[in-house]
Amino acid sequence: MSTVYTVPGEGLLSLTAAELAEKIHSRELTSREVTQAFLDRIAETDGELNAFLHVGAEEALAAADAVDASLDAGEKPASALAGVPIALKDLFVTTDAPTTAASKMLEGWMSPYDATVTVRLREAGIPILGKTNLDEFAMGSSTENSAYGPSHNPYDLERTAGGSGGGTSAAVASGQAPLGIGTDTGGSIRQPAALTNTVGVKPTYGTVSRYGMIAAASSLDQGGPSARTVLDTALLHQVIAGPDKFDATSVDKPVPDVVAAAKEGAGGDLTGVKVGVIKQLSGGAGWQQGVLDRFQAGVEQLTSQGAEIVEVDCPSFSEALAAYYLIMPSEFSSNIARFDGMRYGLRVGDDGTRSADEVMSLSRAAGFGPEVKRRIILGTYALSVGYYDAYYLQAQRVRNLVARDFAKAYEVADVLVSPVTPTTAFKFGAFSKDPVEMYNFDLCTLPLNLAGLCGMSVPNGFAAEDDMPVGLQIMAPAFQDDRLYRVGAAFEAGRK
Repeated sequence: MSTVYTVPGEGLLSLTAAELAEKIHSRELTSREVTQAFLDRIAETDGELNAFLHVGAEEALAAADAVDASLDAGEKPASALAGVPIALKDLFVTTDAPTTAASKMLEGWMSPYDATVTVRLREAGIPILGKTNLDEFAMGSSTENSAYGPSHNPYDLERTAGGSGGGTSAAVASGQAPLGIGTDTGGSIRQPAALTNTVGVKPTYGTVSRYGMIAAASSLDQGGPSARTVLDTALLHQVIAGPDKFDATSVDKPVPDVVAAAKEGAGGDLTGVKVGVIKQLSGGAGWQQGVLDRFQAGVEQLTSQGAEIVEVDCPSFSEALAAYYLIMPSEFSSNIARFDGMRYGLRVGDDGTRSADEVMSLSRAAGFGPEVKRRIILGTYALSVGYYDAYYLQAQRVRNLVARDFAKAYEVADVLVSPVTPTTAFKFGAFSKDPVEMYNFDLCTLPLNLAGLCGMSVPNGFAAEDDMPVGLQIMAPAFQDDRLYRVGAAFEAGRK
């Protein structure tokens, strides 16, 4: 095991994003100095970590210089995080860097427009360090499905940093970036955060624009923030959230004051807060004892901080995994049809002798990896004539039951808690022969996506068996994201 690649214990790289912003805005540091320090860290460590698919040093430094010039001229910072650099998951399109979705199908592709999240980062004066690694088209839980190799966990290079957003989590955990952006379809922000001792949030569905975020499953996907502290995550959440006219699924509601909630929670007092422990997500066959022990310790800590603990029963959660792995590949197979080798991206076999169908078939065969192909086949089958009612429609009924179980749970609890994953980060290849076992790794996180609610993973210590990070999952009702930040910040304060 190696801890060489975790965040340095002192110096500029050890500062939180909030601390860096304060020093930049007071002119104690320049954004260029800060951005260059993180670029140097990437150059030093990414050969081992493989967190980034593209590093845009020139563009990041130019953005930093623009922030410095504005501040030197006496102008107000564009945002609370102006000048603090970020790592951006390579699912968000960018005009000044390739967007590949970690697939050979899009290798080298340059988008003609920026995603709304990208635009909001630029407008907030946040330099983009580069694009981070992921499972191809976000299909996976370990980044082992990336066409460009997996990202490695900074706490043990032989283990996964999670997925699909393992590149972002590895970058934040190793000090390559103080902030990160990920996407969460079934846990792809929260799960990597838990495995790397970082904070990751899946906002309420529809509150962060999906425009320009390459779609995996349109009714499940949501972009969200990643950082090393709850406050940093809240500050970034406030930058990227809000209605967007370009996204038909965007909800026209004000963003809760998540920053104020995080600051309130930092006092550590949870008196009067009712915390529900989900019966179905509290252990079982295949669970690691160290994860369960840390979860129990986390619940005891919440109690010591004044929270009232209640057990809640969500019986449909036992069927959520099966329902998710019908709905998600069905939507994915529909979304991925646009990548056909005809309009953009990889094209194979176009020698003038083959039909368009043959070229599309050859291009998709060469451009997509095994897991993407598996999910296309699963989804197409589930949507096919004669099977739609038996599979896809039944899965949607289970989805409704999951949402009802959540609603009943929130009648007696303000927030719900559970482990994030059944085990700590696994070693590469552990599930290579059994994809269903890999799918089981998502069983704690995916119910939230089915219901469109919000959730957070916050660090919860290290498992006794392997000294690897464990996360605590906090869940809240739709549009109550501020509850996550209040409870998460209080839990974080209680662990210090």
